[in-house]
Amino acid sequence: MSTPRVVVTGVGGLSCLGKNAAENWESMRRGMCGVGPLNVPGMPDVKTAVAGQIAEIPEHNFEKRALTSMSRFGLLAAITAGEALAQAGLDKVDDRPPMRLGTVIGVGIYGNDAVEQGYDALHFSAKKRPEIFSVPKAMPSSAAVHVSMIHKLKGPVFGVTSACASGNHAIASALDLLRLGRADAIVAGGSDTPLTFGVIRAWEVMRILAKTACRPFSADRDGLVLGEGSGAVVLETLESAERRGAPILAELVGAGMSGDASDIVAPTVEGPASAMRSCLADAGLDPSEVDYINAHGTATMGNDKTETRAIRDVFGAHADKLSVSSTKSMHAHCLGASSAIEALACIHAIRDGVVPPTMNYSEPDPECDLDVTPNVARERPVSVAMSNAFAFGGSNAVVAFKAF
Repeated sequence: MSTPRVVVTGVGGLSCLGKNAAENWESMRRGMCGVGPLNVPGMPDVKTAVAGQIAEIPEHNFEKRALTSMSRFGLLAAITAGEALAQAGLDKVDDRPPMRLGTVIGVGIYGNDAVEQGYDALHFSAKKRPEIFSVPKAMPSSAAVHVSMIHKLKGPVFGVTSACASGNHAIASALDLLRLGRADAIVAGGSDTPLTFGVIRAWEVMRILAKTACRPFSADRDGLVLGEGSGAVVLETLESAERRGAPILAELVGAGMSGDASDIVAPTVEGPASAMRSCLADAGLDPSEVDYINAHGTATMGNDKTETRAIRDVFGAHADKLSVSSTKSMHAHCLGASSAIEALACIHAIRDGVVPPTMNYSEPDPECDLDVTPNVARERPVSVAMSNAFAFGGSNAVVAFKAF
């Protein structure tokens, strides 16, 4: 029995770059940076000056009852899932064909806004208890279950969490579910909202947050910039998509995963390289067939040079022909949502023949000697695009998309 092919039939995106997938992509290809001054009330003693903050939540028609039990990261996930479902032609419940439709949403942290509101109620507002829906708002699976409830998805529904690799792990999990025949279509992606007092202060003590901008692969890089956002893709078996006459944006051809089994924060070369090799093998691709890699590219000193070495280890001489970029330079590091947003960059790069740039690049680093598409997007044919996501604890996930 042959393995079912899996295609992308819808996308959704929300970040500091735009309120939908099209706006996010247009900002990326134009090299627009969405990072700006951090503007969140009630943050005493926070030293962080910049972030990838969503200026305005798009309009939606979710019922008040649903909103009362939903934290911010669940709301973002529900909005982007709705956008992806609409493009796929699956947003109208009464008009859907009989099919098993589920969702897998990755989250790097949890509903931290609900937790902090609870602490504020107990310790500073003289209240006797936190808000009644604090637990369902905070649980990491909250985004997935709210996507399911709002959009009436009754197939497999669960969340995955692997820090900054969560979005890609969600996409990889959806790929496996579809190949195993457990569903006909899955809304997969990631959502995170880390711009709260406790989370920002926790990141500050690690001393890896940038002072003014995210500068991946540039010799003067000084750390990552936190951002909030969500990305979603509708993944569907080719048989289901063709039966419905659905739009096919690209094919998800493979996924690879690995663990460093080494250090809680310091990455290895071997773990990411293993995930990339596994992805290529799963997709049946030769390294020479890859045109573009959307790098993990956090702009920390350790990640960027380690990722460069891993790419060279896997691709050999072809590494010099690859286009590489880190779109985190524009949408910031949205933790569990980053790789879901970056999946949109890969899909659109294939469709438009445009590689989005690595912005804020000013000084070459000999240890990051790839073609990182500095500061200006580049037109080139992209038949295959890979997306890297590497997380604290050495949890690695890589996915590959191909032109259909």
